[in-house]
Amino acid sequence: MATRRRILKELDDMAKDTTSGMHATPVDVADMTHLQGRFAGPPGTPYEGGEFIVDIKLPDNYPFMPPRMKFITKIWHPNVSSQTGAICLDTLSQKWSPVLTIKTALLSLQSLLDAPEPTDPQDAEVAQQMIKNPAAFRVKAQEWAHRFAGAPKAEAPVVDLTANPPGNTAAASSASPVGSNAAKPPPPAVPSASEEQRRLQEYAGFPPIVIERFTPMGFPISSIVRALEHAGVRRGRNISDMEAERIVELLLH
Repeated sequence: MATRRRILKELDDMAKDTTSGMHATPVDVADMTHLQGRFAGPPGTPYEGGEFIVDIKLPDNYPFMPPRMKFITKIWHPNVSSQTGAICLDTLSQKWSPVLTIKTALLSLQSLLDAPEPTDPQDAEVAQQMIKNPAAFRVKAQEWAHRFAGAPKAEAPVVDLTANPPGNTAAASSASPVGSNAAKPPPPAVPSASEEQRRLQEYAGFPPIVIERFTPMGFPISSIVRALEHAGVRRGRNISDMEAERIVELLLH
């Protein structure tokens, strides 16, 4: 069965990967379509230091249909139901592609913890708190990460009253620039024309939309170009999902 071979290959590749931090194992070795994934909470977020467990069920026509995933670990996040663990994520629905894998799906979940989207929520209560009171959201998210995911307990912030004693409004006002004198953040860097030209040369005539279907999976651009050439893909055009699946097979071998 192609699906079983694909799943075994993905699990083997993930077990050998010591850098991504993504893990998945069968719940029962007799059923390779029911897995349990786990990953660490991303640093710099309320979930840092916790380990999050995800239930994964693969459909019979995987990878042409996305895995069904939900959090087993309770989490306070606007795109995850605080009651059922259901997930709102495009990658697991309309933006799924057969070139994606269990590992990339788990990486997408980890990225979701780093970049919540409260305007497209799964849990409206959490989303409203994040929008209206971000500090309270962060405190509760850290509390849940400590309680349910084993993250270290968040320490209360230390306030230095000696720097600005109560009632010293002059110091406060002088420390906060106002109006046109306030420091402005630098504008975002824009790639130069030479950088863009170098990138297109590296793509060897293949459109960015083709190359960038595979770079999120961790494949080097040079390997992607070789696989496209080996598969006989014509330069300058997009590829179908079936062609993308063939490219992934070439990249994995």
